[in-house]
Amino acid sequence: MKRVFTFCLLFTIIFGYAQNEPPSYANTSLDFETRAKALVNEMTLDEKISQVGNNSAAIPRLGINEYDWWNECLHGVARAGTATVFPQAIAMAASFDREMMLNVANVISDEARAKHHEALRNEDYGRYKGLTFWSPNINIFRDPRWGRGHETYGEDPYLSGQMGIQFVNGLQGDHPKYMKLVATAKHYAVHNGPEPERHSFNAVPNVRDLWETYLPAFYDLVVKGKAYSVMGAYNRVDGESASASWMLLEDILRNRWNFDGYVVSDCGAIRDIHAFHKIVNTPEESAAVGVRRGCDLNCGTVYQLWLKKAVETGLISEGEIDQAVYRLMLARLKLGMFDPPEMVPFAQIPYDVNNSKPHDKVALKMAQKSMTLLKNDGILPFNKDQIKTIAVVGPNANSVVALRANYHGDASNPVTVIDGIKKAAANDVEILYNEGCPLVDYDDEQMQHDPVNEKFLSSINADGKKVNGLKGEYFNNNALEGEPDFVRTDEKITFYWSDQSPVETELAQGIISPEEKINKDNFSVRWTGQLQSPGSGEYEFGLVSDDGCRVYIDGDRIIDEWTEHAMAPSLTTFTFEEGKTYDIKIEYFDSAQDAAAMLVWKKKEPKKDEKQKGFELSDEMLANVKKADVAIFVGGLDATWEGEEMRNRVGIEGFDRGDRTSIELTPVQQKTLNAMLDTETPVVMVIMAGSSIALNGLENELSAILMGWYPGQRGGDAIADVLFGNYNPAGRLPVTFYSSTNELADFRDYNMNAGKGFTYRYYKGEPLFPFGHGLSYTTFEYSDMQIDKNKICNTDSFTVSVTVKNSGKYDGEEVVQLYVKDVESDKTMPVKQLRNFKRIALNKGEIKTVRFTLKAIEDLRYFDAMYERYLVEPGDFEIQIGSSSKDIRQKGTITVE
Repeated sequence: MKRVFTFCLLFTIIFGYAQNEPPSYANTSLDFETRAKALVNEMTLDEKISQVGNNSAAIPRLGINEYDWWNECLHGVARAGTATVFPQAIAMAASFDREMMLNVANVISDEARAKHHEALRNEDYGRYKGLTFWSPNINIFRDPRWGRGHETYGEDPYLSGQMGIQFVNGLQGDHPKYMKLVATAKHYAVHNGPEPERHSFNAVPNVRDLWETYLPAFYDLVVKGKAYSVMGAYNRVDGESASASWMLLEDILRNRWNFDGYVVSDCGAIRDIHAFHKIVNTPEESAAVGVRRGCDLNCGTVYQLWLKKAVETGLISEGEIDQAVYRLMLARLKLGMFDPPEMVPFAQIPYDVNNSKPHDKVALKMAQKSMTLLKNDGILPFNKDQIKTIAVVGPNANSVVALRANYHGDASNPVTVIDGIKKAAANDVEILYNEGCPLVDYDDEQMQHDPVNEKFLSSINADGKKVNGLKGEYFNNNALEGEPDFVRTDEKITFYWSDQSPVETELAQGIISPEEKINKDNFSVRWTGQLQSPGSGEYEFGLVSDDGCRVYIDGDRIIDEWTEHAMAPSLTTFTFEEGKTYDIKIEYFDSAQDAAAMLVWKKKEPKKDEKQKGFELSDEMLANVKKADVAIFVGGLDATWEGEEMRNRVGIEGFDRGDRTSIELTPVQQKTLNAMLDTETPVVMVIMAGSSIALNGLENELSAILMGWYPGQRGGDAIADVLFGNYNPAGRLPVTFYSSTNELADFRDYNMNAGKGFTYRYYKGEPLFPFGHGLSYTTFEYSDMQIDKNKICNTDSFTVSVTVKNSGKYDGEEVVQLYVKDVESDKTMPVKQLRNFKRIALNKGEIKTVRFTLKAIEDLRYFDAMYERYLVEPGDFEIQIGSSSKDIRQKGTITVE
């Protein structure tokens, strides 16, 4: 075990201060603010600049270790090996359970602290080992076509704020001195697609929508939840980069909300200011604009590479950089990073809490609470005495990918749906499984390219000999600048370095010294040599890379993708001639996170005849369904189809680089379900997805529909528990389910009232399943709603109560929802708005009274653009209480005078 010295001891040893007194920034008896100021004052300009990128350098003379600010915990500690994997954020929102969300966040923060201190004990300061987490995502899920919507808490500002506050509280803790973790509210503030345009798109919300839809959840997390960090978005908002916006960062966040934490850019967003938004012309100008507008930390490299030049050319002063560094150092001090471990209570959390059995039980409980029953004709729960054969069909039935969503950890024992069903079924029940169909039926040529073999590559080595492979020149910068820092022959360009240095093997073998090491981030490579033709014909040819690349053949640039992006193919069609040799040059750079470069090709084959196209149904699958007493189809989507900037999802019907262009269930799944229904065996559908799915009328023929979301490591058990009656579902939709894509407004229009309107708050049509909808195996009766006041002024509070009785045959839970409707308004108010909710447990026959307290200026308000403040319109407001936004059981009226 490597010995870890405390910072205080290091300071004393290094500096040898008189009377063994540590410098003021290491003096734990001083307040954090004083220590942070002192620490910044000790730094040189270069040292300050080294701290304002996500990968911050060590400053040995000050006892500061290197630190990577980048960490993720959207629904469990992510990308750091084995961890408890909870349901995706959208699924946890479906629980409508504040207390459960807090429990989940407490578990996540325990595991995060345990992992961090284990990494410190091993002197591992790499990415995903820190205490600063870029979660939660509280953007409003305005349109189901947005691919990242499942990372959010849904379409409602109030629900998003309430769930987000609990998540922040659980992450940051309530210790009087130290923060447990830092939570980051993202992506501030007007950001929800389109994904393919996020680096250049300008979102233009009207003032009302900005303050009534896009900002409230951020206000809740920053002002009420005390989130210590905020991440800016990629896109522009009213012409300004969201990550460097005076309006968002200075006027609203700092001045109006008194935010005293730090702001981090989304990854590459500072580069976008000059590269894609064209707000300024140079990277040094982007760096200056970012810092001056209040973005303290750059996820990326622009600050660290260009701030020095910005200072030298007078674009920004060192004092402005000091403010950013101060905020960052203050955060690290509040996390206890510079204090002895024995002073920091969270440092004592044992490593074995990670992925422990108690945490696994919490994952199961949250998965159960997220289960949302959309339809049931009485077939559920299954009667174990009558059902002896079950056919399980569908592409997600045995899928681990559909359990974990994105931004996930590695579950040690994930339970798929088919595994859960097998465990839950009686021993004498026969389970017949067949995948049935893929999620999407398409020719994925981009994913089936072959690596270019070394026999087709050649170059001249240092001895002047011709060898297989290309000459690789490696640079410790991402612009191929200067002389290469390392040169070798690479036989094949098939590299997936992830977060390791490209020369890790040479280091391990002692071929090079640590001083000659190539960075694991912010490096570039140039490969040169010759490429032998594989034969005559057209080939899909290029580089699969993370990040940017350029490819030249005989001096002609045939591929130019010199941008930061996730793993994606950059391909072109190139016609090779038999027996010909071509000069080839490949340029590649990595900015941050994973690094990969793979040279691939695939010969283009003639297109199939129409008769050959299309997925063919399995005779075995249909025979299983005919034989069964009931069939379960497990379909929907997974996070490889809806997600973040997926450049490999191009030209596929219904999908566009992470977003969807159609919300309908994919044709191949519709075809499979129709064939199953034709057998006349009852069919139950389990949808695993992170967004609204339209069913093209299948909802009328299916016996039951269960929304299983992306349910985490125990998802299969939770789904099976609902199907077999071991758990009575009570999840509710945090998004509206629309009947078709035609019901949606213009995706690029951020006006909430555009077209047919976005979300239940403005939608003018009839939904397939409304916001807040979810069924139970029991029934609930509402009665005796009371409002304690008839008339109020705009500063008053009032109380609403209602009696709820479990009138059915099962114990169960009910989500009591309170909505407010402005009865008569000339202010274009929403149709209605969720203003409170409570999930309650009731045994059969039990009665409970639920009380809500509302404040007029918070719950009845609108934002007046002229006066730039919230106001309450005089008149009548209808208070609605029910089981969903449509299923209103009790109403009352209150008048604002």
